Amino acid sequence: MRLDKFLKVSRVIKRRTVANDICQVGRVKINGKDAKPSSTVKVGDRIDVTFGNGVTAIRVLAVKETVKKEDASSLYEIITEAD
Repeated sequence: MRLDKFLKVSRVIKRRTVANDICQVGRVKINGKDAKPSSTVKVGDRIDVTFGNGVTAIRVLAVKETVKKEDASSLYEIITEAD
């Protein structure tokens, strides 16, 4: 699945266009490497997203095309959270 779509489906970022923009300016990394919006997300990947001055790190637990709002957090686990 594309990175921008995963961020939207998992509700880490609310809108796909915002996820796309954040990826393009280099504020998202997959497994320590800069990621483009079209980068592929796989189970087990670590995604680091920079929000303001803090970085939120998550580990991908599942990749699904659609998920209910209540189940969105089951797609990932938070490793570290931005302040």
